Amino acid sequence: MPSYTGRCVCGNVKYSVSLDSPDDARTSLCHCGSCKRAFGTNFGLTTKVALEGFSYDQGKPKTFKQENGVVREFCDNCGAFICEYGEQAADKFRYIMWGTFDERERFPPKGEFFCKYRETWMPEVPDVFHKNEIKDCRYSDHGYQDSPNFIRSNFQDHPFRLVSPSP
Repeated sequence: MPSYTGRCVCGNVKYSVSLDSPDDARTSLCHCGSCKRAFGTNFGLTTKVALEGFSYDQGKPKTFKQENGVVREFCDNCGAFICEYGEQAADKFRYIMWGTFDERERFPPKGEFFCKYRETWMPEVPDVFHKNEIKDCRYSDHGYQDSPNFIRSNFQDHPFRLVSPSP
């Protein structure tokens, strides 16, 4: 099984991902306000992989757990954000920060989420799926409604679904 590697900026934290094929991973852009804030740019870009294929090879990341259960792992030396996951996905998936991969071109985007919040100056990514909203996600200027249907249907697929997306 091929292995794909990545690291933080300073190189203290290194990881590998084992996949039968790069197609087994899902890279996507998210335009929600929470991802914009967490990434410090106009969208979040993560690659979803199965936890069983993900491992740290060097160093141990520091973790930060938000009140809503979202966990972010990052290098405590350079601060580079390595991966994220929600409580309900903690034993299933990791959402790896795409920019930390050594071979980023192996993981092109497959889709975009929350496209209705894409910056007006940013073009749509061609030839990928586009979702304006997520099923059962109630969005308002004050954030998402914390409903059981929303949590069940979305928290596993995107770790930031419960964080207020306000800019």
